[in-house]
Amino acid sequence: MNMIKKLVLIIISFYVIIYSQEENAQTVTDKTKKFNIENCVNEFSHDKVEKTKVGYQYWFVDKEFLDGRTIKLSVVAPHSATHAPHRHKEDEFFFVIEGTAEFFLDGETKIVNAYSSFYCPPNSLHGIRNVGDKELKYLVIKKYDK
Repeated sequence: MNMIKKLVLIIISFYVIIYSQEENAQTVTDKTKKFNIENCVNEFSHDKVEKTKVGYQYWFVDKEFLDGRTIKLSVVAPHSATHAPHRHKEDEFFFVIEGTAEFFLDGETKIVNAYSSFYCPPNSLHGIRNVGDKELKYLVIKKYDK
């Protein structure tokens, strides 16, 4: 298994552990939804890609699947950002798969490369942008309130 696949599996495992330990987390045995191999596995598919102004995104887990927990792949063109720094009440994790990113957190910036992560606390002013000459690919892990 290549390094990227291993790291993605580690990040996803970390995500599942963190959010499954929340006191008010919904149990995976939600009686209104049947879980099976077909709806629990999501392989990347170009026909499910959502175009953005500066690239595309792909939801591996969307907020409707469980209780608002999500995993999204974002791909951003060189020297672009999907949006300006912003705030929201949920915390958020970013994990850079490929490219060079500039992370922004409450007035400070840091430039990083692949295999870097970024935690954004709730209500922090944060952002990510591609400062490289190639596409930036990163995962976004977040739990939306339902």
